[in-house]
Amino acid sequence: MDFQEQLAELRRRIARIDRKYADGAKLAAPEPPAGYAELPHVGPDAFELLGGREVENPAGKHYEMERTWERSRRHGNIDISDLSDLPGDLLDAISDGAVTQSSPLRWGFLDTETTGLAGGTGTCAFLVGVGAISAGGFHLKQFFMRDYDEEASLLHALTEHLAQFDVLVTYNGKSYDQPLLETRYRLARSRPPFERMTHVDLLFGARRLWKLRFQNCRLVELERQILGVERQGDLPGEMIPYVYFEYLRTHEAFKLAPIFHHNALDILTLACLTAIVPWSFRSPVDAPLHHAAELIGLGRWLRRLERFDDALALFRRGLEKNISDELLFRTLWDVAQLERKLGRGDAAIAIYTDLAASRNPFRVQALEELAKHYEHREKNYAMALEMTQAALAVCASPALQHRLERLERRVSAPRSRRLL
Repeated sequence: MDFQEQLAELRRRIARIDRKYADGAKLAAPEPPAGYAELPHVGPDAFELLGGREVENPAGKHYEMERTWERSRRHGNIDISDLSDLPGDLLDAISDGAVTQSSPLRWGFLDTETTGLAGGTGTCAFLVGVGAISAGGFHLKQFFMRDYDEEASLLHALTEHLAQFDVLVTYNGKSYDQPLLETRYRLARSRPPFERMTHVDLLFGARRLWKLRFQNCRLVELERQILGVERQGDLPGEMIPYVYFEYLRTHEAFKLAPIFHHNALDILTLACLTAIVPWSFRSPVDAPLHHAAELIGLGRWLRRLERFDDALALFRRGLEKNISDELLFRTLWDVAQLERKLGRGDAAIAIYTDLAASRNPFRVQALEELAKHYEHREKNYAMALEMTQAALAVCASPALQHRLERLERRVSAPRSRRLL
């Protein structure tokens, strides 16, 4: 098809579109998600009610909202006044030594609300909230673009605001918020402001502590379970892009109020969890944890750091508490493996024997470890053969079959007599 034919085809397509909407028909708006009609709305002056103001800078205009939670306020079981008293070395352990000393006043708590949940080049952050601990309480500034042409101004203002912080604290921000913002900065031909800041993603520490206890470690779930806060009338995260697109279509600002509220609560919760999670990693053995899953989760982290004695101490504390069978057997296996690594074979054998005596996911491994012990340590081939046969009865494998055949030959071989 030559150029003239391509133009003719394009004209025909345009004509069909013109005829389709000649009667004034409009493109149908997407169906709202379930529950949209019940969203908590406020009046049309939502920007003003939230402390909003238009801000102009060299890159253009955008909107900003500010809010402060005074020191006398509480968020669940955390006093806002306690945030400014957090020690400067609190983030040392949880950041793997990247933040050895930093005043809490220099921590910026960031969260974004975006036009899509999957990320990618076509997704942008239309609202960026940054919280900060201050002498007067906890202060939040939200940067909002009323349309796409205000993104450059928003990013410019965000860079200036982040200049006062040394540490960036997020929740899943290393995987989502920061990469997304860096992409938007590059598309706007601007330098991202994150390189000079140390990024602490609280999600990793929260998972180490609570993934064994809760079904998920979503921020709202931890807000409810750990802080004791039950949100009322909150806007679900999956509905946020739809509500923003509705605002772009209708320019009704009041529809955005639930988004600002959701973002504000996420950032306040992030700051309050920062007052809880890092303490456990700062002094793990003395951490005021009372749930078995928390102790064992923290012990696994210490094991990864090769702090084996400390890990054992937490594992044993966890075993003393009310614990599920699944976690019990796994932790007993972990304790036995650590005891063996530390050269305490008798303690390891005692646990392997307990695991071998009952039906559990580690029974075969325990029997195999006992077979190795009796064959190589005690030279008791008959006992090693018995352990191997018991393991094969539970689950056959080529390695166990090979061990069985070798031990049968050893047991049946005549012993040589010693010369007197």
